[in-house]
Amino acid sequence: MKKIAFTARLATCLALCFSVSAHAGTLFSGTAQQLRTDIVTSETNSYAAGPLQTFLLKPEFLKSSKDKIRKGDKQLQKALQELVAQADKALKAGPYSVTYKRKVPPSGDKHDYMSVGPYWWPDSTRADGLPYIRKDGQVNPERYTIKDADYHSSLCRDVYRLSLAWYFTGESKYSDHAAKLLRTWFLDEETKMNPNLNFGQAIPGRTNGRGIGIIDTRALAVLIDGVQLLKGSESLSATDYRGIQDWYKAFLTWMTTSPIGLDEADEHNNHGTWYDVQTVSMALFTEQPELARSILEQQTKKRISTQLDTSGAQPHELARTVSWNYSVMNLQGFFQLAALGDNVGIDLWNFKTPDGKSIRSAFEWLLPFAQKKKNWTYQQIKTIHYDGFFQTAKAVSHKYPDVDLSGLNTENTEGNGLLLLTNANL
Repeated sequence: MKKIAFTARLATCLALCFSVSAHAGTLFSGTAQQLRTDIVTSETNSYAAGPLQTFLLKPEFLKSSKDKIRKGDKQLQKALQELVAQADKALKAGPYSVTYKRKVPPSGDKHDYMSVGPYWWPDSTRADGLPYIRKDGQVNPERYTIKDADYHSSLCRDVYRLSLAWYFTGESKYSDHAAKLLRTWFLDEETKMNPNLNFGQAIPGRTNGRGIGIIDTRALAVLIDGVQLLKGSESLSATDYRGIQDWYKAFLTWMTTSPIGLDEADEHNNHGTWYDVQTVSMALFTEQPELARSILEQQTKKRISTQLDTSGAQPHELARTVSWNYSVMNLQGFFQLAALGDNVGIDLWNFKTPDGKSIRSAFEWLLPFAQKKKNWTYQQIKTIHYDGFFQTAKAVSHKYPDVDLSGLNTENTEGNGLLLLTNANL
């Protein structure tokens, strides 16, 4: 069972963006600044660029929230204050680049992404510690000495917040900085990343890179929605947009043809789920809807069959040392795939295998534990934090209106403001 550390930072963002209607990191806290009237009421010519098309976020929900804000909806105005405060912090962050790392990848090219497997540690019985040994769920601090994974997570988080702040306020400072972050990571000759993950989640003494390193970039669907939002701004040129599309075309080709990419495609746990999230997102972004549809029909539906049992439990995830975290994370991946499927007429929300397995049953299986109706008796070496599941449950509530969510303490969950802005139905 292979896996990157399930950090609370990235989990919260994914919980907000995974789904239906709607990250990468725990939302910034702090007192939201006073919202100026011109922020709420601003109109720009940027929206004349054509109808908004996002793939996880629902354009109609965004438009509804914007309209309600203009009409004085106090709850949404407060949510916008929170978003603006987060975006203002993002203005001071970045840019990010894989070329900033000190260590040079085995290729000799700093433009290649690089990371270290989080659960691998020096072997104390050997003088040189090699080869490293696995301690599931226990993160080796060495993982943080190479920051490419953290930079990518920060890029996704910041572009998402900045692009939404621009959409709701029309203030170009947000779109300008988001575009700068994108150009630095994808386009500028000195700082751009090569479109591969050949050296993801390396293990000292064992391998320079593994298929499961592909999960490092699982938040890219969120980033792609940010790019789609910026498409209507004057900050991201048509040339920039096409350049990012071309980058993702190359990355998608690498994902679906390279030995490392094909190895990850064959995974039978959360890795396989998040591989599909990435490939479907990239297929939609690069205007290949038939490919997206094919992946969902031929691959994702099989994953539902092989990863769930008929009760809704996820045996592969329950075998982990942080079984709650992985069960929720995998469910969030399936919900993102269901949201992406909405774009090509594939209904995964209500799909059932011949023997009755479904992502709804996986959701309902986890629900009573979050409601404190059942005790979690599976291995869990870290404290359970329910916020990610709370956000997930709230966001999918309109897809499963008959599911009883009583007992979930979602009102004070961090990130509710952003969830409200992107889910007009709540």
